[in-house]
Amino acid sequence: MAKANNTNIGFEKQIWNAACVLWGHIPAADYRKVIIGLIFLRYISCAFDKRYKELLAQGEGFENDKDAYTEVNVFYVPEEARWDKIAAQAHTPEIGIVLDNAMRAIEAQNKSLKNVLPKIYSDQALNKRVLGEVVDLFTNEIHMDDVQEDKDLLGRTYEYCIAKFAEYEGTKGGEFYTPSSIVKTLVSILKPYAGCRVYDPCCGSGGMFVQSVKFLSEHSQNRDNISVFGQESNSDTWKMAKINMAIRGINANLGEHHEDTFMNDLHKSLRADIIMANPPFNLSNWGQEKLQDDVRWQYGIPPAGNANYAWIQHMIHHLAPNGKIGLVLANGALSSQTGGEGDIRQRIIEADLVEGIIAMPTQLFYSVTIPVTLWFISKNKPQKGKTLFIDARKMGHMVDRKHRDFSDEDIKKLSDTFEAFQNGTLTAEKGFCAVATTADIAKQDYILTPGRYVGIADQEEDSEPFEEKMSRLTKELGEMFTKSDELQEEIKKNLAAIGWRI
Repeated sequence: MAKANNTNIGFEKQIWNAACVLWGHIPAADYRKVIIGLIFLRYISCAFDKRYKELLAQGEGFENDKDAYTEVNVFYVPEEARWDKIAAQAHTPEIGIVLDNAMRAIEAQNKSLKNVLPKIYSDQALNKRVLGEVVDLFTNEIHMDDVQEDKDLLGRTYEYCIAKFAEYEGTKGGEFYTPSSIVKTLVSILKPYAGCRVYDPCCGSGGMFVQSVKFLSEHSQNRDNISVFGQESNSDTWKMAKINMAIRGINANLGEHHEDTFMNDLHKSLRADIIMANPPFNLSNWGQEKLQDDVRWQYGIPPAGNANYAWIQHMIHHLAPNGKIGLVLANGALSSQTGGEGDIRQRIIEADLVEGIIAMPTQLFYSVTIPVTLWFISKNKPQKGKTLFIDARKMGHMVDRKHRDFSDEDIKKLSDTFEAFQNGTLTAEKGFCAVATTADIAKQDYILTPGRYVGIADQEEDSEPFEEKMSRLTKELGEMFTKSDELQEEIKKNLAAIGWRI
């Protein structure tokens, strides 16, 4: 069994290496839940132990007082759920039962985690010998002392593992993970601020909230002075988000349970300052027939076969008077005329709500290779009657054969371009960015494809005279033909030498 090396690899990779011990020994559908549960259990037990020792040293008898832990944002861990008790039974047949009981005990003592933690460790399909080996790794090889001083380290580890799960799960990974390039771009342009209400109606594992809080910290604002609201329809994903918020210490209202946003809006009265979302692309069968008269369809009833404009209008409905939206959509929403989508788009544009559109490159997602677009919608645009178009399809770099990523410089370029537009100081750059009026967009039949507005970048001028260039290219082509003939003759000779004739 390969063991993690503390000195040679990062903490995130240590955790992932421990997770990989389970490959092939556990049903794929449960793999993510098993590892996430262990990460969380190990962390809160370490945090509890540290606080327990502090209280014990004080000698005031508060080491078993639950409030002494919650007042410093430490989860209270009952005795049967503490890691030393679990580690001692790692190699017993009952280790699965021990872990399930630990999860139940923690939920009983911490109301915010009710019905959240995985309780699947006693499943017969889970190899208990291998599970015990993973518990050993978490005990002996993964030390969380640094994590207690830097909670963001555990948060980054959790996000790292979620990204790896998304990569391994392929299409299903897109249900719970939005690539960090996209999340960071949305946040850097929308710029969350202290006191704002942030909302994500399809929040996945909560990445939008994590980056919003991080943005506040990086800009010397109180990270706790933000109100977070979310909703998620998938039960497992909702639980991942709850755990993610707990690890980060983010007080988020994600509802008491998972729920379909269209059929049961858990935040009906919310008017958010910032809305960020990566809704499911081109979702069909979203319940249109039951929502014909819904108050959210201010600009037209979305078609039954595609929820793109249902998501857009749901978010507009939840905007505060000066609110802003940043969302991810498949490119088809830019130009579709199906089911009245073109008319809905026209009304939204004529209401002067579309502030900016960014065409993104392919291969940013683990789940799909199709290109996507970032939409920015604002209730009170600083540049009235104008929309910014950016073509970022050539930006980013490939991190491997399949996936592309944005650097911090890429994200800053997009954010700075947006800010210059809002300030009225932007200079159009052919092939990259342009500003269009509502009248300009009307002339394009209200199609929002950035390429129609930014054009094609000018090619660098070729200083070589035409006659010289033609002479050079003709000569090079002749030389290639000669080499081709020589290679053909060589091949014929070699084939003849082994008795082949052409």
